[in-house]
Amino acid sequence: MSKPVVECKDVSIRYKTGNLKSVGLKDFVLRKMTGRYNVKEFWADKHITFEINKGDMLGIVGTNGAGKSTLLKAVTGILAPAEGHVKTRGNIAALLELSSGFDGDLTVRENAYLRGAMLGYTRDFMDEKYNEIIAFAELEKFQDYTFNQLSSGMKSRLAFAIACLVNPEIIILDEVLSVGDGAFRKKSAKKMREILDEGITGILVSHSITQVRELCNKILWIDHGNQIAFSDDAEYLCDAYEEFLYTKNLPKSEKDIKALADAYQLRHAKAMREETKKETERFLKILEEGDAEPAVEAALTILRKNRPEALKANYRKVY
Repeated sequence: MSKPVVECKDVSIRYKTGNLKSVGLKDFVLRKMTGRYNVKEFWADKHITFEINKGDMLGIVGTNGAGKSTLLKAVTGILAPAEGHVKTRGNIAALLELSSGFDGDLTVRENAYLRGAMLGYTRDFMDEKYNEIIAFAELEKFQDYTFNQLSSGMKSRLAFAIACLVNPEIIILDEVLSVGDGAFRKKSAKKMREILDEGITGILVSHSITQVRELCNKILWIDHGNQIAFSDDAEYLCDAYEEFLYTKNLPKSEKDIKALADAYQLRHAKAMREETKKETERFLKILEEGDAEPAVEAALTILRKNRPEALKANYRKVY
């Protein structure tokens, strides 16, 4: 059996805050000796455990302040856990912030090569990939603009294009797929599906549960640094998480998670029935009041949505 591509075992990450950051060595020693200093510990993540294999896409969900981005920094090696360990197997392309790895005063062209070098790629490799990166990012006319002159959407397109087109083995995305216009978001999602089909492993942090459902086969749910659940049943855990967002009832056990998922299914089914009823009533009104052609089209629409098997049966009889 192959080893996990990313493995987090009992990972806890601690920040220290206090009033000693700006003092010199002498003041530090004096305050330490006299006890006149204030240092507080804040645990951003506590005892997080999960593993993902080649081709997996892990979605990390949780409300603001859950510790998602901090956990990604530990996976990429930016932060060292205070407890536990993180193991990764393969080169990582990480997009944690739009501006990370870029120089605001350099051009788009220069930044593409700079970012590639930071990811460990040679100039010859970047020469080969450069035009593809710029075309995907839709920045052909902006290659000589400085990074600071780009809009946030342009920056996200450039960052995503570089991360996806330089052959990473592990790709880590923190809210990147949610930035940019609708057309580029669709193109990004399509590219991510292609990447996963090629066997690349991914981790995605996103507030878009629809996006997580579409792309991820494993889910990690954390809340205020605590691991609520980790599962390879993505739909089930997304159902529970969406119900939590609706009710604000944080689960304390697997039984609570199941109750949330079941409640979501019931609420979702009810909403779908109500929507179908409204749509049917609207189409029936068209049938009663409309001309022949709109009426026929409305009837066909109802059949396609609610009774497709009847439509197929009648199609075979006619033809």
